[in-house]
Amino acid sequence: MPELHISKVAVGCDSLDALRARVEARREGARVAIVTRFRPKRADALVGGSLFWIVKHRLVARQEIFGFEERESDRRTLIWLSAELVPVELRLKRAHQGWRYLDPREAPPDAGSADGLTALPSDVARELARLALI
Repeated sequence: MPELHISKVAVGCDSLDALRARVEARREGARVAIVTRFRPKRADALVGGSLFWIVKHRLVARQEIFGFEERESDRRTLIWLSAELVPVELRLKRAHQGWRYLDPREAPPDAGSADGLTALPSDVARELARLALI
């Protein structure tokens, strides 16, 4: 089990489908990079953990964290993630700026394909979550 995860708001994404499109557009083979101003102090504990994405005040998906790298041009940090976006069981999470550490005990499990929730259109899943039905 990973020591630690982080959460981040998917700014400008109003659905899981929009987040998928963004990840696909930034894909570099089997990985994708996002930029953050500062390297997390606990970066070593995050490698092997996941970045959990917040869309509309809900944790909706995660990507495994591969590592961290400093960008030469502006000294910002690249967070290298798996290009695979894994849907998780929807869980309420207040929006925040930047990223926040997320204890593995508080992280939602991956959404099970057996229950069919991952096959729901994102707007239907969002409405059912809003009504606290899923």
